[in-house]
Amino acid sequence: MLDRLSALRKAPGIVRIHGHRGARGVLPENTLIGFRHTFDIGIDVVELDVLTTADDVPVITHNPRLMAASTRDAAGRWIEGQGPVIRDLTLAELQAHDVGGLRAGTEYAARYPDQAFLDHERVPALAELAEIVSRPPYDGVWLNIEIKSKPSRPEFTPPLPEYVAGILAVLDRFRLAPRVILQSFDWRILQEVAKQAPDLPRSHLSYLDRPDPPMDPNIIDGSDWMAGATLADAGGSLPDLIADLGGAVWSPYHADIGADDVVRAQARGLIVNAWTVNSPAEIQAAIDAGVDGLITDYPARAERILLAQGLTWRG
Repeated sequence: MLDRLSALRKAPGIVRIHGHRGARGVLPENTLIGFRHTFDIGIDVVELDVLTTADDVPVITHNPRLMAASTRDAAGRWIEGQGPVIRDLTLAELQAHDVGGLRAGTEYAARYPDQAFLDHERVPALAELAEIVSRPPYDGVWLNIEIKSKPSRPEFTPPLPEYVAGILAVLDRFRLAPRVILQSFDWRILQEVAKQAPDLPRSHLSYLDRPDPPMDPNIIDGSDWMAGATLADAGGSLPDLIADLGGAVWSPYHADIGADDVVRAQARGLIVNAWTVNSPAEIQAAIDAGVDGLITDYPARAERILLAQGLTWRG
């Protein structure tokens, strides 16, 4: 039987690389210039984030608000305090802002000291990237689309059926279904994708609980993130639970997994993509664990590490 996801699975001598938000380590995240760069250095998959504007346009951006650390207004001034909510802005209002640089002195800028500072970069509509990858030279690349949602903040997104339908409409318009996986930490989103587009591969993102977590853990029995599922449903095995739910991909936080987890997931037919592996040590640990894919802000760094071991990322 033909494996439609073979381009995303590891193979002898091959570990796949996903450019996280394009190549966030070196270019502004979730921008068209960042995606083109990632494709141009030989990466066949980009990971990106989608939210929806006030006029119901799916756009490529990660945070529910524009970030003060990376956003200037139409006059070139840094925005202050909490930025406006994406869902409260029209596409025109959103794209009046410049997201091409990081503000010196911020913690975010310190995390990415090698990221280029550019002017006139806008939050793109999903359709803008879809058009680019629908024609040569990028008509063979894949999109790993994370649909952003937070169960406790429904005001950040449309009602889930409308939200998912709007994203699927863009993919249908550009005939991208054969080269897309849809992922989310909010498994309610994945339930809705299964209802509306059951043939699209779904990727379950996971982040285990830990002391003082910097972001919300989503694998907690009884949490809204898991959409009613529990680890007990699968004997305590997260890979088994995701496979039982019809997932095609498991995307765990890199520090949450070991080789045994990866072996179990792959035995159930899951692709395993570890996020976000940036340091050489993190990249190497994910390779050693046997993952199918590396989701990284530094795709060129991952390329070099693979090449040094006689490995590659393309079949």
